[in-house]
Amino acid sequence: MANGVVYRVSGPVVAARGLEDAKMFDVVRVGELGLVGEVIRLQGPTATLQIYEDTTGLRPGDKIVNTGQALSVELGPGLLKSIYDGIQRPLDVLRAQSGDFISRGLVIPALDEKKKWDFTPVKKNGDKVVEGEVIGEVQETPLVSHKIMVPPGVTGELKDLKAGSYTIREKVGAIKTAEGEVDVFLATKWRVKTPRPIKKKLPPDTPLLTGQRVFDTFFPLAKGGTAAIPGPFGSGKTVAQQQLAKWSDSRIIVYVGCGERGNEMTEVLATFPELEDPRSKRPLMERTILVANTSNMPVAAREASIYTGITIAEYYRDMGYDVALMADSTSRWAEALREISGRLEEMPGEEGYPAYLGRRLAEFYERAGKATVLGPDARTGSVTVVGAVSPPGGDFSEPVSQNTLRVTRVFWALDASLAARRHFPSINWLNSYSLYTDDLRAWYQTNVAKDWPDLRAEALETLQKEAELQDIVQLVGYDALPESEKGVMDVAKSIREDYLQQSAYDPVDTYSSIRKQYLMIRTILAFGHKEAEVLKTGAQASQVAAMPVKSKISKIKWTPEDQTEAFIKEIEGDMEMQFGTLAQEIKV
Repeated sequence: MANGVVYRVSGPVVAARGLEDAKMFDVVRVGELGLVGEVIRLQGPTATLQIYEDTTGLRPGDKIVNTGQALSVELGPGLLKSIYDGIQRPLDVLRAQSGDFISRGLVIPALDEKKKWDFTPVKKNGDKVVEGEVIGEVQETPLVSHKIMVPPGVTGELKDLKAGSYTIREKVGAIKTAEGEVDVFLATKWRVKTPRPIKKKLPPDTPLLTGQRVFDTFFPLAKGGTAAIPGPFGSGKTVAQQQLAKWSDSRIIVYVGCGERGNEMTEVLATFPELEDPRSKRPLMERTILVANTSNMPVAAREASIYTGITIAEYYRDMGYDVALMADSTSRWAEALREISGRLEEMPGEEGYPAYLGRRLAEFYERAGKATVLGPDARTGSVTVVGAVSPPGGDFSEPVSQNTLRVTRVFWALDASLAARRHFPSINWLNSYSLYTDDLRAWYQTNVAKDWPDLRAEALETLQKEAELQDIVQLVGYDALPESEKGVMDVAKSIREDYLQQSAYDPVDTYSSIRKQYLMIRTILAFGHKEAEVLKTGAQASQVAAMPVKSKISKIKWTPEDQTEAFIKEIEGDMEMQFGTLAQEIKV
């Protein structure tokens, strides 16, 4: 490939001459240090590059080497348990080589090239194979079997395939095709901006269970779905996403910290390796990949980090796994687009963002989905994307929030006023919504309870009634309300404080199974029904509020999973007795 020279430097954007044979998105190495960059515009003899590293010291005349390859990620055994930067350099290896601050121009293999992996074929030599077909397996971690697949676009006959211990650079077999032989390795490369192919997209009909009551009960997200979680500074976006990453029932978690504060990413990097998977009781990192790109890292690498994360997620989806991708936050990514666009002197759109912001966001979220993947065995996998949005001042009308809402089907609206009242997760139940509710109705009725959709609707209706009554209370006071409406306020308060509030730091309350959620909401609403009946007969809301069983209901969320059913049976017995006693007192 022909080499070029630096013509002009403007922050992370470099204009180059002499790259006439370059193609869009070719990766280049710039300057004496060999900084990593990418071709983003070609205009006559001038190529415009965005550099993924700090350009301090770069000057006109510095050499540029075109690699002729697009920005790609390496996909193979060893991805799990890894922590990468935005361009898939392993941060632990970088630290070992250059200390706490990353030296510029360092190129390190994304996967360990020396480690041997035990490869077990599931096909034999002479078998006809098609693209996407699984030909062997590697036990990547105790939780995940890594499937070695025929590369997309390759069909033919297997040869030289044999079991053994291999590094990612050693050939494990070959496929004889009409065009010639294609060698098979444990690892492969894929361009980050090209979605990996699938056979067919499937409807979202299974919920992503997160163990977070406000999400699973009121605003569920389907596997293969998309969600936006916007909120102002300090409202709990990062903790909410970390909870989703820790407890969701996806097989693989990809967490992308895109332009967030360093201390937040440090917390993620420090806590995740110590966490235990709630189902397998193994370390959570055995099914997790972290991509860390903090706010003090070069701005262009933020864009790359999002694409790196989604490409890795698609790779595990192709194995037939359910993958959840957490992107925190897409606002920082959009800010990177805005800065690069400004330096390219493009015509700005709304609030200075580039005119193509909506398209870029749509392209990213559309890579989510549940799908039948390539191969003859009709494997299905899914990529679920949850993107945090950080609107300035909590203004949801700004361009990133609005363009995100156009393409996502779940809106979890974080509320600063709830966060100020220490109500976490601070999801506003009046502003949030899920468009997957009808798609998931059958699953909940079959796997949880027939009356689940009715309980959910009743609980939401109670909260909406409370919001209407609050306006009246502010005018005339609580004591002026009829007793029946005091009862509604009482039940809504129980839903808010005993059900929706959930502590991420309590070992019991941090996770609620879907069965426990059902028992909790059923018990709270059953109490509300009994309260409404007894208030009709002349009881006072204050008498009901003084019942000992009321404090017992508030303790359900602190009750361990294996003790919940027995505790709720005890509560139901107490309710019968105490409401019966109150009814007798009224008659007398």
